[in-house]
Amino acid sequence: MTSSAQRLRNFLDAAPAAAFVEVAEAKGSTPREKGAWMLVSRTAIFGTIGGGQLEFMAIDQARRVLVRSTSADVGAAPHPYPLPARGERGTSTLVPPSPRARGEGKGEGRRDDNKVSLDIPLGPEIGQCCGGRVEVAISLVDERRREMLLEMAEIEDHKLPQVLIFGGGHVGHALAAAFALLPLRPVVVETRADALEGMPTGVETRLTPMPEEMVREAPSGSAFVVLTHDHALDFLIVAEALKRRDAAYVGMIGSKTKKATFRSWYLKTAGGTEPQFARLVSPIGGDTVRDKRPAVIAALAAAEIMTALLARNPANAEA
Repeated sequence: MTSSAQRLRNFLDAAPAAAFVEVAEAKGSTPREKGAWMLVSRTAIFGTIGGGQLEFMAIDQARRVLVRSTSADVGAAPHPYPLPARGERGTSTLVPPSPRARGEGKGEGRRDDNKVSLDIPLGPEIGQCCGGRVEVAISLVDERRREMLLEMAEIEDHKLPQVLIFGGGHVGHALAAAFALLPLRPVVVETRADALEGMPTGVETRLTPMPEEMVREAPSGSAFVVLTHDHALDFLIVAEALKRRDAAYVGMIGSKTKKATFRSWYLKTAGGTEPQFARLVSPIGGDTVRDKRPAVIAALAAAEIMTALLARNPANAEA
């Protein structure tokens, strides 16, 4: 996928005036956790705090903050969805910006003073049935916030787990397309240059006569999925991957017969052990759904691999 840092930079470049919307508190069952955030400009959004009426209300208030930052008169316009008074059951609580933020009283309003807090119960009153309660903090994005967000995004991009796809055939292309949509760093490794053509944007490609070297160089916690055009090459790459005790996933496309043939070769010739062999996932994507179309195999395998990665590092689930 295109790095989140780059997508964030593109959004901020296109929307120099934006509001930062953050889940400040989350109690009970809520769509997103404390710390989840999104950005809102006058015409677009980046990220999500969970969707639904909660997010709709937050976006509406964020855009009102943006309007107030440039026009005190417009800031006094009636709210299209009036919020009941503080303390009423099943209502959100709007804490308005200070008079100075609205440009009232002495001095001019400053962007840093434009802040709103929403206290929203997630019940039938707003058309949601999560049952929890969320406090949302809204403020303008200044230069310091912009740089902090970009730095955080770059750190998160660097922490994304790497998935190495060995083979750029039909299933390899389909897997690359599936992984391009996920918070991963997919790399397609091939010995044939033409097989790397037409890969999705954001998917790295490596052309090498010795793909097994990519296994040795991969960072800890990587996933390896092997589906080259050559069974002997598959076996070589898988044997190398099974040496990596820190691998989150090792999978090989193929039938039960291919797996049995690999096991015999692996144990008798490659010096492998039964515990090592037991870590191999083959066929990839499981055998419950008997559908050999590349896109279907890729969808099932992508879910399987993502599950393995999150099981290894649950923190990635909230990244």
